[in-house]
Amino acid sequence: MSEALVIRSADQDDIPTIGYLAHRIWPETYRELIPAPQLEYMLDLFYSPEALEKQILEWDHRFIIAEIELEEVGFASFSKVTDATWKLQKLYVLPEVQGKGVGRALLDMVEEEVRTHYGAHLILNVKKDNPAIRFYEAMGFRIEKDEVIDIGNGYVMDDFVMGKNV
Repeated sequence: MSEALVIRSADQDDIPTIGYLAHRIWPETYRELIPAPQLEYMLDLFYSPEALEKQILEWDHRFIIAEIELEEVGFASFSKVTDATWKLQKLYVLPEVQGKGVGRALLDMVEEEVRTHYGAHLILNVKKDNPAIRFYEAMGFRIEKDEVIDIGNGYVMDDFVMGKNV
């Protein structure tokens, strides 16, 4: 990538940016995987300003943002499950920059942060039919189990839990 890629920490001031990115990325990423009404419900559930504030302040999710030439192009969040196990909560990159190393750079930063806090294992949830599974496998993740999560409003997330030692 010839442009300068920067990964920076995010905080409450970045909530509008994270929400904006999610609303640009999700419809493109999930249009073939999630029906439109469920997609809108999930965007509001996970990316409303109130939901993001709760993730940061109450659930201790740490967010990072990827920038190319000072333009935000992706984000990730992660949190501690146990002292040894951490969870990648989110990893999203604008479709037009996918395949250019941004997702890998975000994941590398998350793994570095986990190791800094003496974590040894990183897990994530991914929709069972999401092509991103191939990316995670290429990054060293393996499927550890299936998980179905009721997210309300008659919707469930039918996921694989993937993990890797860091």
